[in-house]
Parts: sequence; structure tokens; C-alpha cells
Amino acid sequence: MSFESLDALRALLANMPGPDNAAIEGAAERNGQLTKPPGALGRLEDLAQWYAGWRGTPRPSIDAPQVIVFAGNHGVAARGVSAFPPEVTVQMVANFEHGGAAINQLAKAFGARMDVVPLELDRPTADFTEGPAMTEAEVVTALRAGWDAVDEGADLLVVGEMGIGNTTSASAIAARLFGGDAGDWTGRGTGVEGDALALKTEVVADALAAHGAATDGLDVLMRLGGRELAGMVGAMARARSLRIPVIMDGFICTAAAACLAKTQEGALDHVVAGHESAEAAHGRMLDALAKAPLLSLGLRLGEGSGAALAIGVLKGAVACHSGMATFVEAGVSDG
Repeated sequence: MSFESLDALRALLANMPGPDNAAIEGAAERNGQLTKPPGALGRLEDLAQWYAGWRGTPRPSIDAPQVIVFAGNHGVAARGVSAFPPEVTVQMVANFEHGGAAINQLAKAFGARMDVVPLELDRPTADFTEGPAMTEAEVVTALRAGWDAVDEGADLLVVGEMGIGNTTSASAIAARLFGGDAGDWTGRGTGVEGDALALKTEVVADALAAHGAATDGLDVLMRLGGRELAGMVGAMARARSLRIPVIMDGFICTAAAACLAKTQEGALDHVVAGHESAEAAHGRMLDALAKAPLLSLGLRLGEGSGAALAIGVLKGAVACHSGMATFVEAGVSDG
């Protein structure tokens, strides 16, 4: 299963597998027999049954989570939209590779394999205020890099990103996909304020004016995205083809996921939102996608960090569901 064009990917998205309904029914039946009052574990019960459906077993476990961090550079960064220079992307990739970043610690803490995928860091995307960020060939190459990065043996996927200028890209994507003006979707990102934030908002407005003819989510990704966003899109699509559940990270990852949602209905059914970040418009985008976050801790780091933390929540849900005794097994009266 692969693709050589955006149309070929669209065709794949239209024919992706769904969850195993028999596994969902079996998980629901088991949930009703566990030694607890009905609904006592709240949302954990729904999460466990959702996970069971995608893994095709009523009593699943999470043994092989994977975290992938994609990195890319944006031509629009030259407009001064970030508090940090583009060189930081390369430097942070080295930090990831040497195990020194926050995401390295979180992946280790929750038993996840971590991979880093730098995408042509020496060749930034084009300034999308002047034309499309990528050609179709370029975006397909980045999408396929994401597709190929997914471990077929993984049973849970988190995707993260690193790329100076990518909150500007995500803001433009959100505004084009969900409507509204640039100010509705443009936030502080790496910490810009005052005149710098006004400039960033103006850049997003220029991008929207330049790409009013965009069609579906993949077209918007090509026009306004970056290679690391495309990598995340490709990885999330590949996870769906393998029935691997995905925990979505913050504002930038959610913008990438929205490109799938706005291309194919139901494309994010295998995805849960790991957290709501401190980026002002993230909650609005989650609402638009009908994704309730598992955590809300004021994070705005990216890297997949919030989603990696949420691995613990999902592991807890599955451990309780699959490991608890039933009333019959425990010899406890169920009333």
C-alpha cells in the first residue's frame, strides 16, 4: 500500500479500515462485568473500548507505543514570525537524537520507542505568502516519509514536530479549513508578543489572501503546510491503515490532523486528542474536530510532549479494563 500523488492518497483515505465491531461489543460486555460500579472509571471506560475496537481484541494491552518527531524548516520564517532563528530546528534535532529533549524523557517514562525524522532541513519550504509552500511532488515526498516511519509492530502512535515558523503555518491552515480571519487563529507560538505578534497575524492574513482557491485538506497542506506537518499527516494515515490508534498532540499536530479530517470524513476516528495546549486557538480547533482532550496542563512545547504524557492515561485505561477481575472471578456480589 503506497501512493505517488495526492489523488492516490485521497483514494487510500476513502478505503481505510474501520474498527472491529465484535471487539467493541466484547469489550463493552467485559466492562459491564468488572469489579466496579457502572461508569465509575468515567472516560477511561470509553477509551479502553475505543482502543479495543481498533486493536481487534476485547481484552487488549499496550506493549509497543511509538513516538515519531518530524522536523522541517519553513520559508515563511524569514518574515520574522518566530522568536527563534531557523537554525534552532537543526540544533533541536541533534538534541532529540542525543536524548536531551523533553520528549525523550517522556517517551522513556512511558515505554515508547522514539524516532526522529528530519525532512530536508537544508531546504526550507517556500514562503507561502507568495505561492504554495510545496509542490505536489514535495508534499507527497514528505507524506510518504511519514507513512514509512510508522513501525508496523507498534500498537499506539504519537506524532510530534519541530520546525521554526510552524505555528504560523498551523494558524494559516486552521483559518483556511475552519473559517474566520487571521486574528482568530494566530497566537504566541514560541513566545512572540506585541509588534511581533501583529506581524505574525499579518503574515497569516497574507497567506489566506494568497490561497483562497484551496480545495480539500491535502490541498491546504500543500499550500500552507510544512514538511514536518506533512510527515505527521502521512504517519497518521499509515496508522489508520494498520489499525494503530493515535494520540494527537498540540496545536500544530491538530492542524495537520485537520487536513485529514477535511479530506475524508471519519479519517480521525482512530485518533484521540492528548491534550489542550496553551496556544489560544487550540481549544477552538479541538471543538471543531469534536475531539475532547485527555489533559489540559498549559503545555505549549510541541515535540509530541502532551500526547506522550497522555500515553499514561490510555495505558491506565487499558490496564484497568484488561487486568481487573470480573465479579465472578473475584467472588464479589454484583448486587
